[in-house]
Amino acid sequence: MSAAPAELEAVDDLDTDRLTAWMAANVAGFEGPLTYAKFPGGQSNPTYRIDAASGCYVLRRKPFGPLLPSAHAVDREYRLIAGLHPTGFPVPRPYGLCEDDGVIGSAFYVMERVAGVTHWDGALPDKTPAQRTAIYFEMCDRLAALHAIDFTAAGLGDYGRPGSYFERQVGRWTKQYRLAQTDDLPDVERLIDWLPRTLPPQTRTSIVHGDYRIDNMIFDADAPRVRAVLDWELSTLGDPMADFSYLMMNWFTPVTGGSGIEGLAGADSGIPTLDQMVERYCAATGRDGIPDLNWYFAFGQFRLMSIVQGIKKRMLDGNASSANARETAARVPGLAAGAWAFARKAGAQ
Repeated sequence: MSAAPAELEAVDDLDTDRLTAWMAANVAGFEGPLTYAKFPGGQSNPTYRIDAASGCYVLRRKPFGPLLPSAHAVDREYRLIAGLHPTGFPVPRPYGLCEDDGVIGSAFYVMERVAGVTHWDGALPDKTPAQRTAIYFEMCDRLAALHAIDFTAAGLGDYGRPGSYFERQVGRWTKQYRLAQTDDLPDVERLIDWLPRTLPPQTRTSIVHGDYRIDNMIFDADAPRVRAVLDWELSTLGDPMADFSYLMMNWFTPVTGGSGIEGLAGADSGIPTLDQMVERYCAATGRDGIPDLNWYFAFGQFRLMSIVQGIKKRMLDGNASSANARETAARVPGLAAGAWAFARKAGAQ
């Protein structure tokens, strides 16, 4: 759902005096005064660049206005980053969490601004084949490293509920869809019936990012190295196959300047094939193979459809945080149809 960013947006929706006072009291080394601007795009948690005498920071807050239950949990996102940072996994340094709506009107947290580049286009048109291979293998390796982290030792042993991850996820996104539902779509109703009846067995539990794709990372400007993985709003403890299958969905997503690379993989481009990514991930995680991905692809498209339905509802309610929300919302029927097509490949009748 991401596109290449434009310039930062000049906005006037934060109380500068209160924010300055909060940062002075809660962010080590902070010195004002500060200025801010909003990063463009993104329909979930609005994100700002904060420039101050002491340096540059990033602030993420909940959207203003009525919100769906359990959505936009910036406190969970902050806790995850604070748990991961000491392990050496590439995330921004966390500086502080504010759950007092009285400061800027909603909960928010402040973290380090990590220097580097974001590859918004998964096709990597400005890279050589060898560079593309290295970047994609680096993404695969960092995902394997995330799934190997001892989450209990990182203080995240209760970050997700025990039991079947996909059972919980199917239930969660069905509920979120129902809360935001605006239309009757037969494909969605078929998925809501089929998914919980065909859950795959879960053999491992790990930290799951929930939105692991190339444009949610900051890379070193001069090397194929991930300097920070961003956007942990959907993270939890669960089945690592959720992240891996979500990443692999890009191999079946049309090329539109985002993370989709359908039809591009192979020796000529340097983008690894799906089989090469599977082999590398299995080698790094000690697996002797992975299950049929079509069920996971069906669920992944269903989840994305539910997220986009939430954007559509917020747009209709006047609370969507991006000018692109209307265009995004129009994708709901197509996403539902795509999810059902994968379900058919996985055996749905």
